Order: sequence, then C-alpha cells, then structure tokens
Amino acid sequence: MTEREQARGPEQRKQDALDRLEKDADVWVATASADGVPCLVPLSFVWDRGTLLLATRRTNPTALNVTPTGQARLTLGHTRDVVLIEGTAEIVEWADLSAASGDAFAEKLGWDLRGRNTWVYLRITPYTVKAWREVNELAGRELMLDGTWLI
Repeated sequence: MTEREQARGPEQRKQDALDRLEKDADVWVATASADGVPCLVPLSFVWDRGTLLLATRRTNPTALNVTPTGQARLTLGHTRDVVLIEGTAEIVEWADLSAASGDAFAEKLGWDLRGRNTWVYLRITPYTVKAWREVNELAGRELMLDGTWLI
C-alpha cells in the first residue's frame, strides 16, 4: 500500500484487527522484568472471549516478567499493517483454565498443553488497540482505549 491509497475508515480498521486476532496464529510479545530488562518473543495464541490466550514454559522470561509488571505489549502483522495491543497479563495454570479455552487453544494451534506442568498459559486482556498501515492512517489509529472499543 502506498500513501496515495485511501485510508481505511475506523470500522474497517476494527474489522481488520478482529480478523487478524481470529485468524493469525502468532504474535510478537514484549515484556520487561522488574528491573527493566526487555524481552521480545513470538508466541502462538488464540483469541478467546475478548482476550489473547498464549502459552510458554513457566521458566521463560516472558512468563517470569508477567508476575512483577502485569503488563505486555503485543503486535500482529508487519510494519506496513500493524495491530498494536497493550494489555494486562496474567498467568493461568492449565488446571485453572476453562475447558472451552483449553479446547479452543488446542483446536486452533494443534497442541494441547493441559497436563504439562512445565508450561503455563498467559492471558492478555487488552486495554489499548491501535491499527494502521501507512502515515495516512496514523490519525485515528486508536480502536480501543481503557478496555473499551471506540467503534
């Protein structure tokens, strides 16, 4: 897409973002340790009842960083079609995960972590969602603020 192409309206941006959340399988996840050391990793996810459900080994920095900060930043897409999500992160043990969430994760991604004690699920509840392609979409890129869709 070039800058000369017409910018998407807010409804289309929201729908495109929701389509990515539903269809994409991987997301970049950024966290930071309590002393500010950043960590950026790709993780598989499922869009589950308005949240992103991911999984990682409980000893990985991403899981360890969730506890002290409770915050994460995630991105879908590439640099010319970005969905940027900021959210509250929490660890969910497999035994505490609803059957519906566990089934959705296993069905979409083809692997089931339930019963594997070395892994944890991470649930990210978005409070900010932004989406843009080119500079002509920077204005109005906010789709969600304070956990509420604006459109």
